[in-house]
Amino acid sequence: MALPIFPHLAKPVKLIVLDRDGVINEDSDAFVKSLDEWIPIPGSIQAIARLCQAGWTVAVATNQSGLARGLFDATTLGDMHFKMQQLAMEEGGRVDLIVHCPHGPDDGCNCRKPLPGLFQQIAQHFHLDDLKDVPVVGDSQRDLVAGMRLGGVPYLVRTGNGLKTLKGSLPAGTQVFDDLSAVVDHLLGAKR
Repeated sequence: MALPIFPHLAKPVKLIVLDRDGVINEDSDAFVKSLDEWIPIPGSIQAIARLCQAGWTVAVATNQSGLARGLFDATTLGDMHFKMQQLAMEEGGRVDLIVHCPHGPDDGCNCRKPLPGLFQQIAQHFHLDDLKDVPVVGDSQRDLVAGMRLGGVPYLVRTGNGLKTLKGSLPAGTQVFDDLSAVVDHLLGAKR
């Protein structure tokens, strides 16, 4: 796998882009609306830490239409992301960048997955022309399609909406794993 080169750094950096709900934390059909509802999927925080400890840069791209729907506010979303960061740091990891789409499905934005706006923000943040060969981990087809539009490699997890997504057609080349921890095992060459 070719690794993106960060122009301001002397060595290649390994970047991965994760969806949030259903990949890192439990998802809900009623939306994750509060700090108490933000519950990590077992092993996901440790998986992020293992990536960081192996030299990976972790970014999160997440649709958060609950903002547009008035189900929670920006402060609550920030609290959820702070909790995610804090838990990752306690395990020796970190999330280097979190980008989110605050819009509803009919708002006509470019950032709501499956559109590529969030991934363009990530590429721009890290001074990359595209996300060629960057692993993109999601539990729905829209996560994978959005990342692939900039050259990302699709990884589907069975957590969250993953089992439902498996019943449909997947983008070509999609690799399927039980959860984020299994994706990280694969990327780091570990045996379970």
